[in-house]
Amino acid sequence: MRQVTRLCWALLGMLFIFSGLVKLNDPVGTAYKLEEYFEVFSADVPALSWLFDPLHNASRFLSIALSSLEVILGVALLIRWYLRQTLLALLALLVFFAFLTFYSAAFNKVTDCGCFGDFIKLKPWTSFFKDLFLLGLWLVVFFNQKHLRHSFLRGTAALMAMTFASALTIGIGVRALGHLPYFDFLPYKVGNNIGQLMKPAEAPRYRYTFERAGKTMEAEQFPTDSTWKYKTMTVLNPLQSTPVVTDFVITDPEGNDITKQVLTGNKLLLIVQNTNKADRERFSDFNKLFEEAGKSRKHIEVLTITSTAAGKFDSFRHDVNLATPYAFADATVLKSVIRSNPGLVVLHNGTVVAKYHYHDIPALYQVEKALQ
Repeated sequence: MRQVTRLCWALLGMLFIFSGLVKLNDPVGTAYKLEEYFEVFSADVPALSWLFDPLHNASRFLSIALSSLEVILGVALLIRWYLRQTLLALLALLVFFAFLTFYSAAFNKVTDCGCFGDFIKLKPWTSFFKDLFLLGLWLVVFFNQKHLRHSFLRGTAALMAMTFASALTIGIGVRALGHLPYFDFLPYKVGNNIGQLMKPAEAPRYRYTFERAGKTMEAEQFPTDSTWKYKTMTVLNPLQSTPVVTDFVITDPEGNDITKQVLTGNKLLLIVQNTNKADRERFSDFNKLFEEAGKSRKHIEVLTITSTAAGKFDSFRHDVNLATPYAFADATVLKSVIRSNPGLVVLHNGTVVAKYHYHDIPALYQVEKALQ
């Protein structure tokens, strides 16, 4: 039992650290997921909207806090620092996550729990069973603590290690919150061609089911014998025949689809997801960059893309003196394109060659270098 306990202890600690670090890589994405949960709870339990609405507004703080706590408790478990108290804190997190994943699965409310960010996508029931597995590991460790009595660090050394781990963990999250994720796992990452991702990897293949006189037949082609009656159809390669990007659609103010034009040539796109939450102080720097880009020999076309309603955005762009042409896209798409509001995306014939947070507005030469 000693070896089993130690295996469960190591797995539990490492999985918590891994889960927390993946979320801290993209705390904005984690915050979006928390907002989705709070919106669902507020709608399903109106009597508690007074609680969920403030939590919704504090989603970015909670993103850093909960993700950091996962890592910190994982480290504490691995060095066996205050083992019993650490395990009880881990149990609270496990019960909380298990409730979220069960609620998602049972009521089909949030189709992706975000347990491992965008690095590993899990279906709701898979996420719930993953939490049950972690609870199983916890039970083995908790009821066999006698096999883990030796602490690797004690006293001042343990306190210093935990302080360092906590500061490093929180620092990783805070930096990612104020810039872009360290690693981009979304379809719009640098190097990807959006146009290519809008096409399926291969043509769909089907299996058809036919019936005749109480008998059933399956085939990948329609039979020449017309007495067989078609019943159902199954796609054999759903993943390969479905494009990675299915909702990237850009429309101009008149409602015309200009997606192809956006994915052609050199484009400098300003993404303004939501004018209510956009950082307005950066627009003087944006405007300076756009003016310089208009004179570039790279023939850079500047375009602003937003999900805000036309009338509201028109008022906003006058407030910030934004003189670029503008177009519209779905809010969820723009959140996936870049974790910054506003943010810059540089395209060359549909390939993402650079992305910039509003804290890291580039000089024109950097944009031109990315387009080489």
